[in-house]
Amino acid sequence: MSHLRTIAAGLALGLLAGACTSDEQPPQPTGPTGNSSGMVAVAASVDLYRGDPQRLAFGLIMPDNSLVSFGTVDVAFSLVGSAADTATPEAGPTATATFVPTFGMPYASSGPVVTSPNEGRGVYQATDVVFDTAGFWVAEVTADIQGLGPQTAEASFTVLEEPALPAPGDEAPPTENLTVDSKGVPLAAIDSRAATTGEIPDPELHEWTIARAIREGRPALAVFATPVFCVSRFCGPVTKMVEELAHRYDDRAVFVHVEIWEDHDTQVLNQAAIDWLQMPNGELTEPGCS
Repeated sequence: MSHLRTIAAGLALGLLAGACTSDEQPPQPTGPTGNSSGMVAVAASVDLYRGDPQRLAFGLIMPDNSLVSFGTVDVAFSLVGSAADTATPEAGPTATATFVPTFGMPYASSGPVVTSPNEGRGVYQATDVVFDTAGFWVAEVTADIQGLGPQTAEASFTVLEEPALPAPGDEAPPTENLTVDSKGVPLAAIDSRAATTGEIPDPELHEWTIARAIREGRPALAVFATPVFCVSRFCGPVTKMVEELAHRYDDRAVFVHVEIWEDHDTQVLNQAAIDWLQMPNGELTEPGCS
């Protein structure tokens, strides 16, 4: 079986996404730290695992639900224990996380500032972070915010021994996702936006199955998103980004949008989303690009 290759990096934009825990683990620790501004850090990455370079994303939120956006922030990681043994924090890697705006959001400042969601929606992303131990970790995020000075908050997360979802280098699941040629399914199961418009707005993203791309050895980028029902507000912009990539690079790769819900009203998931995004404990992560 061929690997499903990608030509563009998928942004880790699942702000407030489900926690990366399993039935065998106690709930992972939570905990924004107190500071003068009340800034809260939220880990937006899931399925982190030891040994290989990881990409971590954080959202920074103020008490009035405004955001901290733009520029860079410093991140210090600490191991706080495992499911069986919570220990004194042990210093780990450090990183500089750079702000990644959602698609279409202008980059309006060279340093961190407080913004409204309409002005600065996005996440801070640290890349190539390697965790040498599975367990509970804490990220201490420090942002030098315009008008407020340095502010610090913590976000906790779990690092697994092995990835729970398809990871870089793994063989891609040969998924038969729904397409415009699928029979006997509502259009909204192919793209949730069809529920309101009566038509699929980006048919070029619904022509190929992932399985066909693998069989034919085509480079492919797949976005897993539900633009209408997304809780993170990122599905629409990410899908739009992939649509524009499809217009620019249709001669070089296959671009696929996989809708999360077969039927949102009855909470039935599309099997393609389950294949790629369902954690062992049944939770689903979205949006995502692979």
